[in-house]
Amino acid sequence: MEGYKIKFEPLGLTGHCRADESLLACAQSAGIGIISLCGGKGNCQSCKVQLVEGTFSKPTAQELKAYSRQEIKEGWRLACQTCPTSDGKVGIPSTSLTTTQRVQTEGQEIAVPPEPVVLPYQLKLKTPSLTDAQADADRVLKAINHQHKLRCDNIDIGALSQLAPQLRSWKWQCRASVREKELVAFGPWPSRQLGLAVDLGTSKISGYLVDLDSGQTLAVNGMSNPQISYGEDIISRIAYATQSAAKAAQLQRLVVKALNKLASELCTEVKAKVGDIVDSVLVGNTAMHHLLVGLPVKQLAVSPFVPTVSRALDIKASRLGLKFAPGAYLHLLPNIAAFVGADHTAVLLATLNGLPKETTVAIDIGTNTEVSLIDQDGITTTSCASGPAFEGWHIKDGMRAATGAIERLRIVNNKIQYQTIDDAPAIGICGSGILDTVAQLYLAGALGEGGKMDEKNRRVRRGEKHLEFVLVGNKEKKDVPRAIVITQQDVREIQLAKAAIRTGIQALLEANGYGEEKIKRVIIAGAFGTYIDVANAMAIGMLPTLPPERFQQVGNAAGTGARLALISRAKRAAAQKIVSGIKYIELAGVPGFSKTFMQASYLGKYRLKQGKREKIG
Repeated sequence: MEGYKIKFEPLGLTGHCRADESLLACAQSAGIGIISLCGGKGNCQSCKVQLVEGTFSKPTAQELKAYSRQEIKEGWRLACQTCPTSDGKVGIPSTSLTTTQRVQTEGQEIAVPPEPVVLPYQLKLKTPSLTDAQADADRVLKAINHQHKLRCDNIDIGALSQLAPQLRSWKWQCRASVREKELVAFGPWPSRQLGLAVDLGTSKISGYLVDLDSGQTLAVNGMSNPQISYGEDIISRIAYATQSAAKAAQLQRLVVKALNKLASELCTEVKAKVGDIVDSVLVGNTAMHHLLVGLPVKQLAVSPFVPTVSRALDIKASRLGLKFAPGAYLHLLPNIAAFVGADHTAVLLATLNGLPKETTVAIDIGTNTEVSLIDQDGITTTSCASGPAFEGWHIKDGMRAATGAIERLRIVNNKIQYQTIDDAPAIGICGSGILDTVAQLYLAGALGEGGKMDEKNRRVRRGEKHLEFVLVGNKEKKDVPRAIVITQQDVREIQLAKAAIRTGIQALLEANGYGEEKIKRVIIAGAFGTYIDVANAMAIGMLPTLPPERFQQVGNAAGTGARLALISRAKRAAAQKIVSGIKYIELAGVPGFSKTFMQASYLGKYRLKQGKREKIG
């Protein structure tokens, strides 16, 4: 019987679905936990999914009862009632999943003296009377300027619209939140001011709720970027957005909705209201930045790759649809180049305290990897299109870092040892596990230095299109629904991804006249970078072969940098200073790029110099 390939997002897993098989059954066969309280009868409506690409069966009576015509038009269906009629892509909302994706939010907590841009002031106002019927706004402005020696001359219109009933309920005493010369929010006295820092990644969003008065982080949470259903990488998303203004606006709305949800969940956790957020900072790559604020993105992907704006921006949060305090602003740190955004600025802000005495390389590994070389003379930066392979994309059994993903793997005495997230039965393999696998297969002799798989290995078999190495056989493990493999094509994908990163490092070294031995410190940031095994990364040539103590994995440094900019006015100025002194190198224009990239695709430990590879050991 005819079958189809269905990709399930945001997990990144692909299921093989028969023409007469429901999406629910297909997902379950792939080991994906979709909630189905009624057992697939269409009664509980808990298996909600969104059809993104491909063609599917017509809506059933149960679905027409569950969803409006508009919702059906938008692709919302019940997984148990829908069958594919072609290959396709399906989005699974978090509410339909029995397990959630792990979103890496951990980063270093760096203490800085609180110096927020928005400051709280206590106001004690005279009660109006027939002989003193001054307008509320004028009364507030006069009082705050007189009592605190300020020069405020404006009240945000959103804050003003709520002012009259608030002042009376608070008995003419309140907290006024002031940004520069503007009153942006009011609250009862005493009450805390909250701030929100966000790392808006291509695949993940991390949020940090902060007490602005103390600088303390109150709550942390993360979620998948919902835009991922419309493009797994930056270029795909840019291509989608440039098809029409409506599609660009759709991507913007998705992120705004996600940010409001994230803010609400964080505030609920600390028993606060979203309206208590009086200031916010967001970092992300340049494409995420431009799509969020409604700037054109087409020129980002066309030579000479020019952003619309690189300097820091301050935008009213309400203008973007963010439901914070009425007058709250969203501060966006400065971008560096078309493919090096404010997220890398935040990484540098979090990891540098002035220019280091010893040569340092900072790497923020993701779908697009940013690399900076820093020494006493300054900062040189480039970007590498490392692709989505380390996120589990384009890998046959690859998936996001969710329950059941193999995240660690070793080969000991020809036996496979692995660890899954939450120690659950294996259903796929995520980025850190994929890197481990390629390294371990190479070290065990199952892969040559060119990446070719050894057909004579007892665990290598011929797949539909490629040779594949069986990591976990369903005959070996009864709790594994199907065999989990890594294919020859998967290995090629990893070779391309790691070659891009190594080529970026080498380009910066050669631009500064350095050899690898000059590197005294390597900072590895980002969600994927947090979980990689550095020894395995060196074993496949993704990172230069250096003493292990020179490597430092710092977690989500972009999130840490965003928090610093939220807490400290001085850190915002420092971010602008960092960017103004950066020299950017476009990798594709580097002499000998192709030769270096080709040599960097080989597995093993080696040194590179002017497009030549010298093996180590």
